[in-house]
Amino acid sequence: MKKPKIYIDGKEGTTGLQIYDRLAARDDLELLLIDEEKRKDTAERKKLMNQADLVFLCLPDAAAVEAVGLIENDTTKVIDASTAHRTKTGWTYGFSELSAAHREAVQQAKRLANPGCHATGVIASVYPLVAMGILPVDYPLATFSLTGYSGGGKKMIAQYESAEKEDALFAPRIYGLNLKHKHLPEIQAVCGLSHPPVFCPVVDDYYKGMATTICLQNEALRENVSAQEIHARLAEYYQGKALVSVAPFGGEDVMTAANKMAGKDSLKLIVCGHEEQTIVTALFDNLGKGASGAAVQNMNLMLGFDETKGLVL
Repeated sequence: MKKPKIYIDGKEGTTGLQIYDRLAARDDLELLLIDEEKRKDTAERKKLMNQADLVFLCLPDAAAVEAVGLIENDTTKVIDASTAHRTKTGWTYGFSELSAAHREAVQQAKRLANPGCHATGVIASVYPLVAMGILPVDYPLATFSLTGYSGGGKKMIAQYESAEKEDALFAPRIYGLNLKHKHLPEIQAVCGLSHPPVFCPVVDDYYKGMATTICLQNEALRENVSAQEIHARLAEYYQGKALVSVAPFGGEDVMTAANKMAGKDSLKLIVCGHEEQTIVTALFDNLGKGASGAAVQNMNLMLGFDETKGLVL
């Protein structure tokens, strides 16, 4: 069988390097590598993109849009890790676990937008609750999300790992204080919400791992359900999924660390609460299911491989 040719545009960034690490050890792919001195040469990048069966774009938004325009054939598939195409017509949103239709769309995709890290955690909880008729689309949703500093890219990593870092970097830092975080449009669009949630992201002094939590008042839901019933419905919804699972109700420790799933490419939902209130927390790695692991999973599905090939569960 002919090995698919893969090119990573932007391999030097955090996401690109993580994708490369997951693919480099595989013998069922051919990685197209650009000469270091030509990595910003548009003509050379264009040549490699048009040779590839699939291209990963690990670039800023504007550069990702420009890169798509360099592809002149109708056979090269694209996975864009940037924000640029997540709500664009003609692009498939790459979260295959949400439904059978989502999975089929990923398998057939030519242009795929890889989900954002925080968005992955919110959507994993919210989409099924909306789809099952439990969560109203106009519910006043509030959510917060803890992340390791690696999600901020090379500049933030250098700040946190500096021997002379400022005191503020030793404590959790709330950001996105204008309440217009870049992941909100995809959360609202994918989940079909009538308005975006109030979203509070928090970065802390650890390398990787995320804990994204939605907070629910049960009496305001469409069904009169308890936290334990919400847990049962979510567990049934994700039953049999290789990379998304639901922890047993009441089976977690009294405290849950945001880096618990660091180093893995899977995601785990934890449901807590009682008759009146529920929280659902998505635990995952911001560099795994929140970025590069999800990108490789999507590649596997688009090229006909087992979706878990090359991933850590």
